[in-house]
Amino acid sequence: MENQNNKFGFTQFAENWNGRLAMLGLVVGIATEVMTGQGILSQLGLM
Repeated sequence: MENQNNKFGFTQFAENWNGRLAMLGLVVGIATEVMTGQGILSQLGLM
């Protein structure tokens, strides 16, 4: 049987990308908050 590298599920590849995208989302959220002067909940109209 061929040796296939799975790219779905709880693999090192998927976990690396999940962490990278989470860090990117955090940076974008903080940058947006700094530029607008409003928190995320305020921007969404929840506060």
